[in-house]
Amino acid sequence: MKTKEKSIQRKKSRAGKIALGICGGIFGLMAVVAIVGAIVSSVGNKANTEKALSFETVQYEEQLVPEKDENGYYTFTTDRDLRVMQLTDIHIGGGWMSLKKDAMALNAVAAMVTAEKPDLVIVTGDIAYPVPFQAGTFNNLSSARIFAQLMEKLGVYWTLCFGNHDTESYSYYSREDLSEFYSDEDMKYCLYEAGPADVDGYGNQIINVKNTQGIITQSIYIFDSHSYKGGDILGVMQNYDSIHENQVQWYKDTLSLHNTQNDKLYESLGKDAKSDIKSTAFFHIPFSEYRDAWFEYMENGYKDTENVRYRFGVMGESGRLIYCSMGEDNLFETMLELGSTQAVFCGHDHENNFSINYKGIDLNYGMSVDYLAYPGIVKLGSQRGCTIINFAPDGSYTHVNENYYQEKYTALYDKEEVTMQEVVHTAPAE
Repeated sequence: MKTKEKSIQRKKSRAGKIALGICGGIFGLMAVVAIVGAIVSSVGNKANTEKALSFETVQYEEQLVPEKDENGYYTFTTDRDLRVMQLTDIHIGGGWMSLKKDAMALNAVAAMVTAEKPDLVIVTGDIAYPVPFQAGTFNNLSSARIFAQLMEKLGVYWTLCFGNHDTESYSYYSREDLSEFYSDEDMKYCLYEAGPADVDGYGNQIINVKNTQGIITQSIYIFDSHSYKGGDILGVMQNYDSIHENQVQWYKDTLSLHNTQNDKLYESLGKDAKSDIKSTAFFHIPFSEYRDAWFEYMENGYKDTENVRYRFGVMGESGRLIYCSMGEDNLFETMLELGSTQAVFCGHDHENNFSINYKGIDLNYGMSVDYLAYPGIVKLGSQRGCTIINFAPDGSYTHVNENYYQEKYTALYDKEEVTMQEVVHTAPAE
């Protein structure tokens, strides 16, 4: 009997050792993969950094140089149109799994910026995409650093707002960390500022356009639209946050301040004519009015209504169609009340690029750059490009979405082969 018990114990011990060995092997393999991945990522990111630095500096006939005004806001002074490029959803992974796609994104950005020669580039979120099963890393600073090196080499003034992917909960670096990086004084062309300490988020910023008399002709508001809310830490429920109330109040207060300053300047110049400052807003996650406008248009058989005027572009997303903020905010209502903001520019939904006027305000999607995040998007081309916005001296604006695969965008490295997909509008998922 004792011999049988000893035999059973020996078998249990042997099974335990085997199980322990298997677990140890798995953890060991994971450690090896992590180490190899880190090495490959480091080598690959170095190669993409070298690629970023291989592009030529953009040549301007006369480049506008922004300076800070008496309120501390960056200001472009000009009596001609100000040319702005919106880029969105660059989605640089910065890891060993995304190196080739990261290089494609750099090539596309450089080609478009070089051809368009904008006075200012505004990136509406998701420069970084540190999703480990697609990028192979949690390091979101690597992506930010590669993109910043590209923009500084191009020598074009630029700024950004954060998207939901720039600082995922599992990323190595927080919004505050990246904000400090983008605020580095060693970057000559980056105009990013963290924004007021008493306003939620990072990167709430104003850039003004003035004429040579000192009158503000356009105020560009840049907001942090945050990430997720309601316990959706990992973003799996796509419960997106919204613009917070103190950000709306900041918008109201600063707009009032600038209108007052403009009025005093008009008086000092002996001018009777006064008008409210025109403004535009840039942020990543669209607010719910994008959804309201498109659904009203869709439910009317894709025809204009009393509230909605379709301008151009397509609805390319499936599922919910508009992946807007899920919380309540008063930003759109405040814009209507104040009558200043004529247009909003967002990103986030990579295959939406439409422009639609809702109750007098243009709601615009920028063209995305993404090669990485959406499955199969690397092989599609209709959605990839940029948005060109011209702010006129009288405060008006025009804009157009431009596709990357046009001949005018000559890339330093060969462009990839893509399918220019056709979009068929569908009803939203229940």
